[in-house]
Amino acid sequence: MSLSSPALGGTLVSIPTAGTLKRVAWAVALIVVGVGVLAATAQIRIPLPGTPVPITGQTLGVLLLAAAYGSRLAPASVIAYLALGAAGAPIFQGGTSGMAVLHGATSGYLLGFLVASIVVGRLAEMGWDRSPVMTVAAMVIGNVVIYAFGAFVLSRFVGTGKVWALGIAPFLIGDAIKISKVGDGNGVKGLLEKRAFEFLEKHLNKKEGRTLKGMKAMQT
Repeated sequence: MSLSSPALGGTLVSIPTAGTLKRVAWAVALIVVGVGVLAATAQIRIPLPGTPVPITGQTLGVLLLAAAYGSRLAPASVIAYLALGAAGAPIFQGGTSGMAVLHGATSGYLLGFLVASIVVGRLAEMGWDRSPVMTVAAMVIGNVVIYAFGAFVLSRFVGTGKVWALGIAPFLIGDAIKISKVGDGNGVKGLLEKRAFEFLEKHLNKKEGRTLKGMKAMQT
């Protein structure tokens, strides 16, 4: 709905409808949940000797959000997470925070999270999350994106010759296991989508209720 004035040549103000406000509120709620997932998985942390890059659950969290949320809500969640952490909220890995983290040795992985959330989210919207093989392929691509950005920045701190040993190789097996667990659709991604659908069914009327896949289709 909008108020307009022909004398002034156009719309003065747009008044959002109840349906629009409900969709915005739902999107904000999803972003809050996404930030919570990223913050929680960042605290699953195993330090490794000789490298500033620890093992965390965050890579899995980013890929799951991307597959479940799509190419708009997922990066919005990552951006909100990075902004809050930079502003001082102790939500980065190990409970750290501040701009120093965004300029440190692991900052490339954080940037990779953002790019991967867009890439994997878009692949999910294109239907890559509808089969186990394509889901795994999308998440592998997302991992490669994260590794690429992480390794590029890490090389400035440890040297190009040590990037593979310190920034990629230690994480390959663990990431492969995590991806295989969610690739069949019965893992955490499936649970995320199931809970989201249940929330919609409970809090929205049937006309407005829709699965996350339906919402992702509307974004394209």
